[in-house]
Amino acid sequence: MSQVPAARRALAVLRLLAAAPGPLPASAIARALDLPRSSTYHLLTAMAEDGFVTSIPEERRWGLGVAAFEIGSAYLRHEPLERLARPLLRRLVDRVGEIAQLGVLHGAETLYLLKEQPPRHATLVTDVGVRMPAQLTASGLSLLAHLPPAQVRALFPGRFVNRTGRGPASLRELRRVLAEDARRGWSSEDGYITEGFASIAACAFDHTGHPTAAVTVTFRRDRHPPETWPDLAAHTRTAASALTTRLTGRPPS
Repeated sequence: MSQVPAARRALAVLRLLAAAPGPLPASAIARALDLPRSSTYHLLTAMAEDGFVTSIPEERRWGLGVAAFEIGSAYLRHEPLERLARPLLRRLVDRVGEIAQLGVLHGAETLYLLKEQPPRHATLVTDVGVRMPAQLTASGLSLLAHLPPAQVRALFPGRFVNRTGRGPASLRELRRVLAEDARRGWSSEDGYITEGFASIAACAFDHTGHPTAAVTVTFRRDRHPPETWPDLAAHTRTAASALTTRLTGRPPS
């Protein structure tokens, strides 16, 4: 049990370095984690011996080491996000009878990782591995709605892509949409990607409250008029909330 506090301090260092924009001085690490400087140096030295952090002598800073990268790569190889989300998407499909998808942000695009659909259901252009402009997809909008405004601005510095003549066409318009989506807790798109189809999405969060992935339901618009969308959104939010719990995450405050 005496090793538990040391293990927690080591994990705190890894989280801090992972969230930082670059390597940090030992003094900044000690200050951020409220640790004595001497203990911080000993901890960093021990972590460096095992490759979890690395020292940059010229800058007197510390960054993540190769061992941390290897663990992150192993995490990706095991596809945990898809594994955790798949049963939730299947359950969502059973409840609403429509296609359910899992998407993440990849720069200014939505990347689809997973799709579940009822038997004999019409297929969609948004399949697994497909990327779409994030501001035109419900999943992209739900993720963007929980990013800092400066980050959204950096993702959309110029001209907006358009597919069907619908959807946000400027940063000002996008910000207005995102503010409303963040307020109500779900996002939608109506024919932004494919004429006659609409989508509703809700966001799942990691342990820092950062948007991690979005759960989306896509359907023919004539099957679900807009007045029924809040009911679909409730089911979608339930699935996204369950994914947040599985990720040991929390909604932003």
